[in-house]
Amino acid sequence: MTKAIEKLREYGYELPSANPPVASYLPVCRSGNLLYISGQLSTGEGGVVEGRLGDTMNVVQGGNAAELAAVNILAQIVHNGGVDLDDVKRVVKLSVLVSATPEFTEHHLVANGASNLLVGVLGDKGKHARAAYGVAGLPLGAAVEIEAIIEV
Repeated sequence: MTKAIEKLREYGYELPSANPPVASYLPVCRSGNLLYISGQLSTGEGGVVEGRLGDTMNVVQGGNAAELAAVNILAQIVHNGGVDLDDVKRVVKLSVLVSATPEFTEHHLVANGASNLLVGVLGDKGKHARAAYGVAGLPLGAAVEIEAIIEV
């Protein structure tokens, strides 16, 4: 078992199967030593975590949804990127989309759910640049969607 998988288990997660794309795109595209991970939704064992920040969800619930999306990024790295998590050189960038009301202004705090998990699992290799955006809606009613650039 890899060190990163052990750390993921400390968060209470097993590495899931990679989610298949929900439309016409590749879940992972490799160019040189970079993996571009298509947007991963806030999904877990119970399916899609739906909601809208500032309406049906609070910041803690949103952070938990972002954490699930980050777990799905890790699954894509392993299952579709063909890279062991211990071989990741760096999480370069996350783009975090948060389904939110126009009045909601704490997207960055929601995004911390993903950022904290990645650093917790990958250590300093998990530290990254990031942008967080509020959007009117996401596929399948998801609360959070995250895309990533990973150096391998």
